[in-house]
Amino acid sequence: MKNAFTTRPELRGTYGAVSSTHWLATGSAMAMMEKGGNAFDAAVCGAFVLHVVEPHLNGPGGEVPIMFWSEKERRSRVLCGQGVAPATATIERFSSLGFNMIPGIGLLPACVPGAFGAWATLLRDYGTMSLREVLEPAIEYATRGYPLVPKIVQAIVAVQHLFRDHWPSSAQVYLPGGVPPAPSELFRNPALAATYSRILQVVEGKSTSREGQIDAAMDCWYRGFVADEIDAFYRGSELMDSSGRPQRGLLSGDDLHRWHPTYEEPVTVDYGNYSVAKCGPWSQGPVLLQQLNLVADQVADLDPTGEAFIHLLAEAGKLSYADRDAWYADPGAINVPLAHLLSRAYSAGRRTLMGKTASAEIRAGAPGGRTPQTNRHEALAREFASGGFLYGAGEPTFADYSSKIWSPTEEVILGDTCQINAIDRFGNVVAATPSGGWLSSSPVVPALGFSLSTRLQTCWLDPAMQNALRPGYRPFTTLSPTLVFANGEPYMACGTPGGDQQDQWQTSFLLRHLVHGMGLQEAIDAPAWHINHFTNSFWPRQVQRNEIKLESRFSLNTIDALRRRGHSVMVGEPWSEGRLSACALERKGGQFLFRAAANPRGMQGYAIVR
Repeated sequence: MKNAFTTRPELRGTYGAVSSTHWLATGSAMAMMEKGGNAFDAAVCGAFVLHVVEPHLNGPGGEVPIMFWSEKERRSRVLCGQGVAPATATIERFSSLGFNMIPGIGLLPACVPGAFGAWATLLRDYGTMSLREVLEPAIEYATRGYPLVPKIVQAIVAVQHLFRDHWPSSAQVYLPGGVPPAPSELFRNPALAATYSRILQVVEGKSTSREGQIDAAMDCWYRGFVADEIDAFYRGSELMDSSGRPQRGLLSGDDLHRWHPTYEEPVTVDYGNYSVAKCGPWSQGPVLLQQLNLVADQVADLDPTGEAFIHLLAEAGKLSYADRDAWYADPGAINVPLAHLLSRAYSAGRRTLMGKTASAEIRAGAPGGRTPQTNRHEALAREFASGGFLYGAGEPTFADYSSKIWSPTEEVILGDTCQINAIDRFGNVVAATPSGGWLSSSPVVPALGFSLSTRLQTCWLDPAMQNALRPGYRPFTTLSPTLVFANGEPYMACGTPGGDQQDQWQTSFLLRHLVHGMGLQEAIDAPAWHINHFTNSFWPRQVQRNEIKLESRFSLNTIDALRRRGHSVMVGEPWSEGRLSACALERKGGQFLFRAAANPRGMQGYAIVR
């Protein structure tokens, strides 16, 4: 397909490619390649910069799933940086505190911070540069300052009263002089810079080897002074959370001591000449694979911006997300029937449910004859709604910070996510979706300068649910990077922020590129949409049905045709859906040709290729 419109060129080159959700992270990552590093060095450096310059979207106390291809090993792997529930985090403990749903903010929803450990592990096992080299850009931005994008200021303004009245450690960092900073102001986080500098001082005094220093940094974080500070703060403080009451945390130093990131095999499905790889069912990733199976070969003749294409994907999404809500969980603790869910026979049976009109039912499948429990979701949400709330947290990138949900007088505080992709001249590929540790969701640990993950909120306090809370359990995550292979060779790394929407936006992007021939930038820039027809993964866990929200750039004919099919259509701002970025490579006569693209929405995602 001939390029119809792009906001910027699809970048091409022969040395390497990086794309991310912030220009400073992209530039820092490419600088590592320029210094002789590989894609792993670049991704780690870019991620540490993202922790500094997008604190409303992620942090070193958050989590990250990392997918990568090692050209030396000739294989793809997943590195899971999703921390686990504290040992004392039981359904009974939350019930004794009067909760029927895990709060969205505060100390109680914290799990082990996995991001730092995952990035350090990737650097040690696959990188070539020292910890100091990849940390220095982040330390510089935290020390000397970085320009604030408007969304950071919006996030701080939205929670300024919470910080002043209840979270003084957060106010100390994010309300300098007692007031929110201004957009484009240079903003500093000296406490975070001091934490990183102290780690470097400790590790360089313990070892002269690259690997030894990285191992020592992991000890600092999970068994040393970082763990000690987290333990003291979480076990010694009582701070306000979503219940409107001060609560003490459950996370302890022992929880950090026991945890380490893990390598896993990706889950894949074939689609034509391509193979698409995702993380396992502890993540949302297989939802994309299920959608590809459901649409099968039905999309090639459809207009990739037309109502028939949108309707088909919407109906496939409804079925796939129903299965997500019913069956996805930590496979290390729960029997997840993933092979059945991804089988051709199962997909063929589910495909018969996709009609020409919109479904308003939530229809989870019964793989192997098992009975889904999704009917409990709506009952739990209704039960919780009667109690009201103070503040909340989420992850949808499209959400308006001024939105009100359920209560006309209380504001809902929203977080989001980042993305970074890197491909080097050696053929190594990385795709990662860092998140968690949002400044609006979790109080800053005073001596460290960062917040912790609140991902525990995705677990249910009902033992009948597949994704029920258990001690040491990986809470379900919406984070979902993607790798694509063409004829067995690595081809593309991509991903997007957006919580429950991540694998909707990626599915339409992949089909527009792989099937309809759109370029990377054109497929990102094309008008986008999402459905709301599932249980929201974040507090307060609303259940929505048969809603579809489209950018206003779609034609009135398309919008009207979707309404005639029975969809409840909402029309949003023209550039409001998704924050995709992607890097790709092709082998051309023994040499790599790189391509990259980044999302124009939000005016901060950038790609670099040379």
